[in-house]
Amino acid sequence: MAYVRNTMAGMRASRLLSLLLLLQSRGRMTAPELAAELEVSVRTIYRDVEALSAAGVPVYADRGPAGGYQLLDGYRTRLNGLTSEEASSLFLAGLPGPAAELGLAKVAANAELKLLAALPPEPRSHASRMRERFLLDVPGWYRTNDDVPHLSEVAEAVWEQRPLRMTYRRWGPREIERVIHPYGLVLKGGSWYMVAAPPGEDPRTYRVARILSLQTLPGAFSRPEGFELSGFWRAYAKEFRERMYTAEVVIRLAPGRGDLLAYTMGADVVGAALAVAGEPGPEGWLTLTVPVESLTHARWLLLRMGADVEVLEPPELRALMREAVAELGKLYE
Repeated sequence: MAYVRNTMAGMRASRLLSLLLLLQSRGRMTAPELAAELEVSVRTIYRDVEALSAAGVPVYADRGPAGGYQLLDGYRTRLNGLTSEEASSLFLAGLPGPAAELGLAKVAANAELKLLAALPPEPRSHASRMRERFLLDVPGWYRTNDDVPHLSEVAEAVWEQRPLRMTYRRWGPREIERVIHPYGLVLKGGSWYMVAAPPGEDPRTYRVARILSLQTLPGAFSRPEGFELSGFWRAYAKEFRERMYTAEVVIRLAPGRGDLLAYTMGADVVGAALAVAGEPGPEGWLTLTVPVESLTHARWLLLRMGADVEVLEPPELRALMREAVAELGKLYE
């Protein structure tokens, strides 16, 4: 019983601190908003606010439709409420490589030192062990980060909401000059992408490494109301993948070679194909339908599988595979 009481008390103490930090970071919040955020009932929020007030925290309620709870102006708590695991996760979130590319390496290092100094002994020890034992390396194997000489200037324009004039190298290659409003930066697979829009147009993405020249323009722009960088990027990534796959191929896969096919063509693509595949044939071979970027690209991928895969459809891809095998045969005669 003592364990249960102590656990319940610890849960309430953590919830009270979370409520306090919510009011401190967001300002006025209604009881239903707090209840939804903390996943408790509105009645529990009423009791927790009373407990904070009894403990001397200057929280008060504004009545009326636009009312809610808020802290007295100027009140700040010095408690951070971080558990050992929460403190450790912050050191996994700080990537030294991207911070350096943004010109924030020294700032990030200073922030890390200050955070360590502010933590109590147990979380500080836990966080130090985490930093010693785990390292995040973003780019994939056999590739390096993009060369991004204009990244810090783009980042400053994003932060200050300053328009930019850039010369940009598109696929082709073709160079264009464009005035844009930069809304945000995204690091994907070791490459930096800028989400930006020409004035009056919808946002799109630009690879920062393809910016040939850049000029920050005077003045400032207003971000579109309701624009959310993470939401835009999720939608863009989904659309990009759907647009990338322009054809489907039907293949026979040798027994036990699913992992190799997933490595060759992508785990998500092959996983989706396996989920709707039928039963293996008499010899254990499995028939799959998989999306591909193009038949030429599919030939290049499937040749890596050797005799572990056979193309069934379309006939054009079977012909491309025969031609490639014939050329290989000539080369090794």
